[in-house]
Parts: sequence; C-alpha cells; structure tokens
Amino acid sequence: MTTHDAVTRLLDARRLQGLLTNQSGRVIAQYSLLNSEGNSYLTHLADISGERPRRITRGDQSIGPVALAENGTIVFAAKRRGEDGKDAESPGLWALPDNGEARKLADHDGGFSRIEIKGDTLIVEFPVHTWAADENDHQEFSAERSEAKVSGILHTGFPIRRWDHDLGPGTQTLAVARLDEAVSEFPEVSDELSRPTGLDFRYLSLPSGRLVDWAVDDEARFVLVQLEKPIPGQLEASEIWRIDLDGEPELRRLTKPAADHGFGIEAISPDGTRALVSREQFWTAETNLAVELMVLDLETAALEPVWPEADFWFCPIWADDTTIVASADDHGRGSVFIGALGDARPRRLVGGEGQKYSFSGLRLRGDTVVATASAIDVAPLPVSIDLGSGVISELANPATVLEEEGTLTEVETRAEDGTPIRAWLVLPDGEGPHPLVVFAHGGPWGSWNAWTYRWNPGPFAAAGYAVLLPDPAISTGYGQAMIDRGQQQLGGRPFTDIMALTEAAGARADIDEEHIGLAGGSYGGYMANWVAGHTGSTFKCIVTHASLWNTTSMGRTTDNSSWDQAMRKQSAEYSPHRFAAEIEVPLLVIHGDKDYRVPIGQGQELWLDLLTQAKTPLDGDGDTQHRFLYFPDEGHWILGRGNAEVWYRTVLAFLDAHVLGIDANRVRTLG
Repeated sequence: MTTHDAVTRLLDARRLQGLLTNQSGRVIAQYSLLNSEGNSYLTHLADISGERPRRITRGDQSIGPVALAENGTIVFAAKRRGEDGKDAESPGLWALPDNGEARKLADHDGGFSRIEIKGDTLIVEFPVHTWAADENDHQEFSAERSEAKVSGILHTGFPIRRWDHDLGPGTQTLAVARLDEAVSEFPEVSDELSRPTGLDFRYLSLPSGRLVDWAVDDEARFVLVQLEKPIPGQLEASEIWRIDLDGEPELRRLTKPAADHGFGIEAISPDGTRALVSREQFWTAETNLAVELMVLDLETAALEPVWPEADFWFCPIWADDTTIVASADDHGRGSVFIGALGDARPRRLVGGEGQKYSFSGLRLRGDTVVATASAIDVAPLPVSIDLGSGVISELANPATVLEEEGTLTEVETRAEDGTPIRAWLVLPDGEGPHPLVVFAHGGPWGSWNAWTYRWNPGPFAAAGYAVLLPDPAISTGYGQAMIDRGQQQLGGRPFTDIMALTEAAGARADIDEEHIGLAGGSYGGYMANWVAGHTGSTFKCIVTHASLWNTTSMGRTTDNSSWDQAMRKQSAEYSPHRFAAEIEVPLLVIHGDKDYRVPIGQGQELWLDLLTQAKTPLDGDGDTQHRFLYFPDEGHWILGRGNAEVWYRTVLAFLDAHVLGIDANRVRTLG
C-alpha cells in the first residue's frame, strides 16, 4: 500500500466515538463518518444490540450530546432543517423512540452541552444568558445581543477560554424537565415532528463558580455538581455540592475548595448514598500530580480511600452498591479491574501483560460491562466483558475495521537510574534495516497504549519507517513512582528515558541507527524542542506540534492556571528556549491559531528563535531549512479532514527530505 493510500484509508475510516447502554440491554454506539462531499466528519448513532449495527440517525448534520432512557427512547441534540428549509442556528433537542421518527422537544439558543435521563426526568446542561431566570428570558436577551451584533464578553474569573473555544457569554447551567409528558404521544404527521413540544425546563440555582462536571442519582432525587472558583493560592479550586431535586431545593457543600488538591465526580452508587470521587493532588513546584480513588458519604461527607494498595489511576463505575469496576492504564496496555468497596486491592478482570488492549468508557449492562477496546494496531471497537469470567465478546461494530500497517513488537531497556522502561515498536514490511521515527507522547501524563487517528504509526510504516513509541518517566500505568521520577524535571529523566529507548531500538539489526527522526505534540512537542537543543545531529530532523517553547510565557498565556506556578522553579533549567542556539537540525513547527492550551505565541516565539538564533540561520538568499505549518482554524488537535491529510503528508515529506534525503514536494492544496 502506498503512503497516500494509507493516509486516505486512515482518515476516511468510520470511527467509534462512544457507547451508551441501559439495563434493558440496548447498546447505542456513537460513531463518525465522512459527509457526502468527503471533506468533513459527521457523528451519528447506531444500535449495536444485535448481530449487526443498525444505523438509527441520518442527515447532513452531526448528532451532539446523547442520552438513552430505560424505555429505549434516545434524546439527542442536533441541528436539523426547519420549516423554512434552513438549518437551525443552534442544535435543537430531539427524542427518538425505539421505533419511529425523531420529534423535536425543545430549542435553546446556544444549544445543549450534555444530556442525562433518569426515569422520567431529563437533565440538561446548556449556556444561559447571565440575566435570564427562565427560557423566555434567555430567548429574549439572547436575541437582543444577536440583533445588536455584540460579540464582547465581560469576564469575572479564570479561564476566559478553554482548549479551542471561548467561554461565555452565557453561564453553563443545569435545567430539569419532565420527559414523560413530552414523549407520551408521538405525532403521526411528519410535518409536525419538527415543532417543539414545549418542554418546560426549570433552571437549577447553582452556587457560585464555574460548572465543571455533574452526576444525577438513579432516582433523580439529587444532582452532584463540581464547581471551580478562585481562592487564595488557587485560581481554579474545586468543590462538590449536592442539590436536591425533589421538593424545596436544598444545597449542601460536600467538599471544600483547597489550594493543594481537588475532587472530581466519578459515579453515584445505585442506592444514592455514596459517590466515587477522584482526589487529585495538584502538581506544584513541591508536589507531584497524584490521583487517589475515594468514596464520599453523601450524608456525612466523610471520605475513605478505595483500593488503597492498588497503584493505578482508575476510571470507575458501580456494578452494585458494594462492587466497583474500573479501567486503568497498565504498563503500555490497559486493564479492567473489579473489587469490593472495602478491598485493599481489586482483582484484574481482563487485560495486563500478555494482551495488548486498552479499555475505556465502561458502561454497565446487566452482568456485563460494555467498553471501547483498542490497541496501538487495532482501531477502537465495542466489546462486552463478563463480570464473572472476564470473557471478552466483540459487539456489532459500526466503525471501519482497519488492518494496521507493519508488525507490532516491544523494546525494553533500563533507564540511567536502573528503572525498567519500555516502548512499542512498529516495524514496516521487509527485512530492513529501516529508518526510524521516534514519537514522544503528550500529557505529560499519558501512555502509548491505545489507537490514535492523529499520531497513527500506520502511514509511517507504509512509507517504510519503523516507529518507536516510548513510555518514559511521567507515563501513566506504571505506578506513582514513574510519575515522581520526572514530574519536577520535564527535560530530565523523561528525556534520558527516551534517549535510552531510542538507543536500544537503534541497536537492533532491523533498525538503521544512522537515519532517525523525532516527532511529538503538546508535551511531546516540548520534548521535541528539548531534544533539538540537546542532541546535536543525532536526529536528522525534528517535528514539533503544538509545542511548549518558552515555559514562562506559556504559563502566563495558557488556559491552564496551574502551569505557571508548577513550572516557576523548573523554567530556569528546563525551558527549551534557553537552548535555541544549540539547534542545528531542521525543525518542522506545526501550530493551530485556536490552540488555547498551548497558545500560538509558543509557535511564534519558536519560529523567531529558529530564524535568528539556531546554528543554521537564514542563508544568503533568505531561505531556511526549517518550516512552519500553520492552521488558522485549528486548535490543539488538527481535526478537519483536509487539514489532517495535509498534516500527515507534510510530516512524511519533511522526514523523507531530511531522514532519507529524498526530494519531496509540498502538498499542492497548501497553495
């Protein structure tokens, strides 16, 4: 298969996005596919309860947030064509019965951010005009702003934007409504289906702070909300509140905000008496990021650790009132664990050494859980896991089954401090020796243990490259000690670990150690920049995407308020920009203008320094060996179909030119 074919096949594939279940046994898959023009992605739904997937939504607009009721009704947000023949400005709320056509429940200017159904109660999160007390107010005040063509947003807190979008002008709010009356009788006349039913939303009065997360108990008696607010020493301190939904609303704070730690909501127990929460110890100049699973008593607010002898970061759900099932990264793979609330450690139900899958998005279905499984060389697929035996069964899959290029193997060695470290290695077809490209993962808390469409090794293997995927210090799934090894020295042990694994891979007979490149995004981009200033000509070229260059200016412009404080001491030693004059190999810089996590200024500072300080400045004709691939309309990730293809083809052409010495033309669609 040619490189172009490999890129096209990867980017044109249907992709599994997530799963929904109910206790009646129905399983709904969210998946994405190309639109009719083949230039952007749409998200739709398929019923995968049977032997084959059955597509249940259609149209040329994506399905947004989704919820599944016990009676089989699906409620979703989507823009659909109105009676005037035009697409709606904001997504409406629709109900799709088990059999029949979707009916519009409500319109809301600004759309719907999240939907949950508990019994006959519908709970939604959506943006609301700050002056509005109800939906009539919101509609009136929003129209007033729109007609006046006002775009300004007046902020009172931090952050003012997140990842790739602005926050505001509305406030994220929760609202509840009775679903049973709205969907009790679906009309038979098709032209009535797009008329809202007049669903009556009641806004909840939330405590002050920015709404981050929430969960509703099974009986819809109360909702837990996680809010963030500034306190001395912490701009985004979190707290959890309980808000009763029955009778007179009552608000009760269950956890207090703190400067050094916060709590995140995981799941409410079936009986509604407890909740699983994650206690996150914040990363600062003195402490390392650590995550502990705990159970919160919703009456007394008492906290107790869960599985205290287990050294993993868990994503849990309740199997029953005393049993927990959780997924976790696990030594370059993934596992699903099961155990009682009072156990010192859980039992590994499936996963771990000897298999290669990672698991995510656990959902309970009777005596099984359904999950999304994937591996470095296996695209995400839906599976069911028996809670007794651990037997994995594949479910009907609406996504494309991709046969990955190359052969997957592992590289193992020891770090400078003696710690065992490992990496996945994808080898292309043929005996070799093969040129090598090293991928540094992002995070920095992360692991190369699952499929990815953005940094997929397949197109590189199709082009003849071996791909090394190292898990250095700060990688997840190896215990807290692995985090602690590198947290306070981002350019220290993580760097030497990657170099040790690169050396181990280069020593193989099937790897050409004279022809190696390195690439990374986000924290992996930081590492790419650090490598560029510390390895001379070891790597023939370096690709740095959405990368951190000046860690001081990064901390003052990012949407992540914790970065500045955490890096104040490290920046003096571990900021890559301090070593710009040591860079001698070509760099391909990639950045999106709407990246608010690692702002575009990082790419701009890097580009200026490359052209003025690096060992290979502009030549006599004003040309440079470096390149800057800029996306005005992309954020931290390059998500558009056309832009993603340009990304792959430009990166591969850059590697071909400098690792292999092959003349490569720029992508024609770049102009």
